[in-house]
Order: sequence, then C-alpha cells, then structure tokens
Amino acid sequence: MTNDILLRAAEISKSYAGVHALRSASFELRAGEVHALIGENGAGKSTLIKIITGAVESDGGEIKLNGQAIKHNSPRMAKQLGIAAIYQQPALFPELTVAENIAVGLEQKGPWARIDWRARRRHAAELLAQVGAKIDVNAEAGGLTMPQQQLVEIARALGAQAKVLIMDEPTASLSEEDTQNLFNVIRQLRSQGVGIIYISHRLEELPVIADRVTVLRDGRTIDTRLMSEVDRQQLIQMMVGRELSAVFPKKDVALGEVVLELRNLGCSALGVHDINLSVRAGEIVGLAGLVGAGRTELAQIIFGLMPADEGEILLRGRSVRIDSPAQAIASGIAYVPEDRRKHGVILPMSVCPNITLAALDQLSSFGSLNFRREKEIAIDYTRRFGIKTPSIFAPVANLSGGNQQKVALSRWLVTKPAVLILDEPTQGIDVGAKAEIHALMSELAANGTAILMISSELPEILGMSDRAAVIHDGTIFGLLDRADATQAKILALALGHQLTDAG
Repeated sequence: MTNDILLRAAEISKSYAGVHALRSASFELRAGEVHALIGENGAGKSTLIKIITGAVESDGGEIKLNGQAIKHNSPRMAKQLGIAAIYQQPALFPELTVAENIAVGLEQKGPWARIDWRARRRHAAELLAQVGAKIDVNAEAGGLTMPQQQLVEIARALGAQAKVLIMDEPTASLSEEDTQNLFNVIRQLRSQGVGIIYISHRLEELPVIADRVTVLRDGRTIDTRLMSEVDRQQLIQMMVGRELSAVFPKKDVALGEVVLELRNLGCSALGVHDINLSVRAGEIVGLAGLVGAGRTELAQIIFGLMPADEGEILLRGRSVRIDSPAQAIASGIAYVPEDRRKHGVILPMSVCPNITLAALDQLSSFGSLNFRREKEIAIDYTRRFGIKTPSIFAPVANLSGGNQQKVALSRWLVTKPAVLILDEPTQGIDVGAKAEIHALMSELAANGTAILMISSELPEILGMSDRAAVIHDGTIFGLLDRADATQAKILALALGHQLTDAG
C-alpha cells in the first residue's frame, strides 16, 4: 500500500423520497490498498458505491480519481476510467455461455466484426483460472450455482484491468476453499497497485484481507481506522452505535412434540438420499455442510419444489405426500430461500403485497381482497422487523439487501407456519440486522415453531442451533447436540470424516 490517494469521495449526500441515504459521507482509497467499507444495512454503503460507479447521481459532494474531479459520471465513464464493481447479486445473462458473459463489455467490436470464438473461450478460461474457478466456459450462466456466478463476475472484472475494484459481499456464497482462492487473487491485485473497496458483513474476514476500514452509520462516515488497530467489538459498536451483547441470542426452550420427521428421504434427481432427521416444536436444527453437499436440495424436497422419490415425510406423526409448494404451505411448511432477489421477493412489487403474498387466501372472501387488512398486516410486520422503507407502497427493489430479507421472512411468518425452513437467513446482512433476525428466530422457537436453518456460517450454526445436522455427499453424515458441537467437529463431518470417541 502506498500513500498515493487513488480515489476520494468527499462530502457525498443523497436522498430518496425524503429518506437520507448519505449525509456528507467521505471515503478515500489508496493505490495498492484493500479498504473495507462496513455498516449496517441501510447505512449508505450501496448508495455510495452506486455514486462512485456512476449508476446514481449524488445530490452534493465531489469524487476525484488520481486528483482529477469526475464530472457527469456515468457507468460508461466509470468503466473507461478503470472503475469496476462486483455486486452481491450476480448480474449475468442466463442464456449466454460463461465465455460470452465474460466477453460482454471486454471486447470492443463493431456489429459486423468477426468473432474469434476460440480466442474468446481461451481468454475466459485464463481469467477463470486466475480466480481458481473450475467452470466450463461453454456452460450457460443460468445453470451455474450462485458461487460459480460470482466467480464468473470476478473473472470478468479482472479482465477489465480495473484501477479501482469494488467488491460487494464477494464471499457471501463462496465455500472456504473458494474464499481463500479469492483472497489470493485480491492480494495479487493489491501488489499490482489496484485499489480495492471491500464490502462485507463477515467481520472475521477483515483482519485477514483489509488494510484499513471505514464505518458508515445512518449515511454518515463514523471513522476510518487501520485494520490492525481495531477489533471486532469496536467495529460492531461503531456500526450500531451501541454495545452489542449478543449476536446469537439463543434462548433455552422446552421442546415439544416432533413436528417434522424425515425417514429415508431422497430424490435421485437432486443427489439426496437416506435422510433421517426430526425437528421438534421449539427446536432449531442447524443444517451444515459444504456448498453442493445437498442442503438446499433437501429444503427443496421438503417444500415440494422437487418431490421425493424415496422415503417419507411425517408431520406430527402423520405421513404426508408433498408434491408442490402449495401442498407444503397447506401443511404448515414455510421456506425462505437462499437467493432472496430471485426467489424470496418480487422486486418490482411494493412492500405491502410482498409481505402478504403467501396469505392471500386468509385475506380474501368470495374472490375479493380485504385491502384494509392487507395494509394493517404490512404495517405491523414492517414495524416489528424494523424494515427501512419510505412507505409500504415503495418497490422492494429500492430496499437494501437486509431489508429485502426481512420482507421475505415476513411473508412466510404471516402464514404462521408450524415448520420454518430458513436457507442462509442472514447471508449478506449486517451484524445488527443479523442479531434482530436471530432474536426473531428465538422468539418463534419459544412460541413452538420447528425451525430448520441452513447456514454456511459455523458461528451461526453453533450459536443458534439446538442440534447441528451435517450433510456430506447428499446425506446426513453426523448429528451433534448443542453441547457437543464445535467448528472442528462440524468441518470434519462436512468433509466426510467420521468422528472418533475423542471428538
């Protein structure tokens, strides 16, 4: 890292419909530096990045690159200046191949220019190799997993030879191996003088990869510190403006009857087999495992997205056949999926109908929707969850990622489910919102809800689960009680290693 200021954003302000997203916020980036930008959802991180990349125009303030003011910024101008961004949600064309997606924006050709397909595929393969990704360049992007899509986006940004690289939650959906590969790439870029703005809610990553850290809160810059001079608790206090005593507020709850039981459950099309698991009323069972082990696939089977072709599902001791989500909902099962923007919420729709969508039958009478009751429910859940929105009639697309997740969770809680399946419930969510959702999970469990929680974050599995079930190669490889579970044991089981009596 040098002392040369590569990028400076000074006194940046921005408002949306009367809501202040940024209030005279400032940020600077040096050449050859990884500068972490953190804050709760709604703190202004995304807005600041959109202004730097030219996607949004600020109401006030100035941005300079290498000492020169950027005037009339736009995505095209930012790209020409060497500013590239990798956002939390991949932005690939699903019908195009991996090689074609990487080529978009990199190849400067006219409409009648001849395409060298062999060179395009070779260049794509070289870029993917730099990020340690083993992905077929001829595969359609729509068939890739979320971690694979993120790696393709990172490879595309590398191909643009950016001077300023913005990474928004780049490891949110990556395995530990992929995360370490990414960190190696970041270190390589840093040594080449690239300035990297690193946005992450995983505070444990920051000492490993960041040189400095800037904290935003309520649209304001709170402080900028050397990463070596600040600890996790200090960062949390700066982010939320208060001491955070418990990120995992797990309550001891008297467990009730077995609500959900899976007996030898499997689906050959998804590679899931011989699943035996039960979840009791008031219990939170954490489902751990490596990416691709079969955790999300199991949730899809239970919810009827891909019906089981072997074994059985029992609800309160009664065998049921679930062939569709409609049957699952009618049986009292709710599912909040991993990809909230694709499956969790309807982005163009406003907050109000998003919250009530799964309970329309409860709000309808003789084909007529009770709009007054719908509005009351939306207002109630918006207040309970602290969803930051100018109005319940504002599009969900305008909300931050954490607030979108709260809307997705609200939708299913309106149905008052007996079984709640949460797939990565706090992925990409700041520490304050994470504590709120964990507290809500504890409250639901105390009220008798049976919760199956899928998470790639081991502290979350350990902190919130009564038991931890570990999936390896499509089946449950081990089951640990809360008192016996450790990160080492969970990782060993996830890798397919049987535990010895000594643990």
